[in-house]
Amino acid sequence: MTTQRIRELNDLLRTTGLGGQVFLTAGICALPEAEQAAIQEKVQTFDDFTEDNDPHGEHDFGAFELGGEKVFWKIDYYNRTMDAGSEDPADPARTRRVLTILLAEEY
Repeated sequence: MTTQRIRELNDLLRTTGLGGQVFLTAGICALPEAEQAAIQEKVQTFDDFTEDNDPHGEHDFGAFELGGEKVFWKIDYYNRTMDAGSEDPADPARTRRVLTILLAEEY
C-alpha cells in the first residue's frame, strides 16, 4: 500500500504539477521555449517504467531523448522544512516532493 500511495503522489506531481514543486535546471532553461515545452510534456506523459528505471515501483525517475538531448527527471522527497529527507514519502502532510528536470550532462 505504501508503494502504491507514493506512486500515486509522484504521478500526480509529474502529470499535473500538483502536490510539490517542479524545477528546471539551467541546461533545460537554456533551451528554446518550444523545446522546454516539449520536454515538460514528455515528462508529464512518460509511461516507460521498467524494472531498470523504476525498481521500487514508485515512478520517481525517468530518462528519454528528445531533439537530440538526453533528459532525466527525478522526484525527491524532503521533510516539511526541506532540510532533510522525508521520513514517510507516502504521507503528503509530512513530505515535500520536488520534481527536477535536467539534461543528462548536468547530472
